[in-house]
Amino acid sequence: MTLLAFILGLALGGGFGFWQNRRLQRQQQQILDLLPKDTTSTSFPIMSRLRQAIAISDRERRVLQEKLERLEQLLEVAPVGYLQVDEENHLLWCNQQARQYLQIELGQPGQIRLLLELVRSYELDQLIERTRSQQKSETEEWIFHPTCIDGAAMSEVQSITLRGVSWPLFQGEVGVFLENRQSIVELSQSHNQWFSDLAHEIRTPLTSIRLVAETLQNRLKPPESRWVEQLLAETTRLIDLVQNWLELSHLAKNPSQSLTYQLVELRSLIQSAWQSLEPLAQQKQLHLADQCPDSIWIRADESRLTQVFLNLFDNSIKYSPPQATIRVEVTPLPGTNNNSDELKNLSSIQIDIIDSGTGFSPSDLPHIFERLYRGDPSRYRQSPLSDSSSLPGRSSGSGLGLSIVKEIIQAHQGIVKARNHPETGGAWLQIQLPQIN
Repeated sequence: MTLLAFILGLALGGGFGFWQNRRLQRQQQQILDLLPKDTTSTSFPIMSRLRQAIAISDRERRVLQEKLERLEQLLEVAPVGYLQVDEENHLLWCNQQARQYLQIELGQPGQIRLLLELVRSYELDQLIERTRSQQKSETEEWIFHPTCIDGAAMSEVQSITLRGVSWPLFQGEVGVFLENRQSIVELSQSHNQWFSDLAHEIRTPLTSIRLVAETLQNRLKPPESRWVEQLLAETTRLIDLVQNWLELSHLAKNPSQSLTYQLVELRSLIQSAWQSLEPLAQQKQLHLADQCPDSIWIRADESRLTQVFLNLFDNSIKYSPPQATIRVEVTPLPGTNNNSDELKNLSSIQIDIIDSGTGFSPSDLPHIFERLYRGDPSRYRQSPLSDSSSLPGRSSGSGLGLSIVKEIIQAHQGIVKARNHPETGGAWLQIQLPQIN
């Protein structure tokens, strides 16, 4: 009986050992299957193959670690900032420039903290979230205001203009490159201030030249009077250019102080602006198709908003073919359906002005709201003695009209966009403004 129990126990132990051995071999094989097929030779025992594969994987890990360290060293001395966050917005790593731009003070080595605990920047947070949700690169430019707890040192803290370019990484991580744009902004401001000072200086002599030209206009006969008329026209154009520049500079410097708010009925304002330019439209037999509901009121500066429509209608009239129609469509937009970050959670109105002209060149579209941008360089303004009606394209004018439109709309906390309409092929200017009920 004892012998039988011994044999039975030996059989059970041997069977269990065999099962454990087979289980171990299957696990080893599964590990080998995860490794590249060409790392080990099948002629060796499985344990030897596993040791060899582990050694190869360890070498590859060290190589990758060295590459990662070299990349971090390269980014550490890069002239742009870089930071990387995980799927929960923990700051994984940032270089010296990013720490300097955002004034990040890191804790103990290896300590991972939320980016929000280190940097208070709504724009940076939104840039990261958009990148993660849309899984594509995003760009954002904003003014970063560093936090300062010490009241005595608050006067020494300076805001800087940053541009962030983000990129989606693996497993919800996001990398952001940061560029300090402050020097470029200050250079642009200095340039604009210099130009404004110059404009102030030349406005007085231009006015004197116009007075002289007006005096000579009534004293000369053709053909000499034709030269004086052209001189008067060009002087007036220069005075308008100077005045527009000064007005644009004033709007950009003090947007809120440049407006006098009142309740404005939008349809009446649009009709009034069109009637001011209707004599020009009648010369080309142009018509206005006004699709604006009644009783839409907004809180705005009436004269400034009229200036916006005068500029836009003037452009549409200038570049529309004869007997065409210029469309104005006004649509109320509830804040929940508004995709614009600038007007998020605000009830707003959308104003679309569409013509059937030549439209904008694709290369011009990113720049048409820039000051003094004149569009396609192959199209030049006509010579002083040529007929002004013979100019094709959208390159005529001072190049300030759309810049003024943008500044006025932004001063009203709105946005303006430009594109070509898919049906008419002409220019399509779209404005969104906050609305009151």
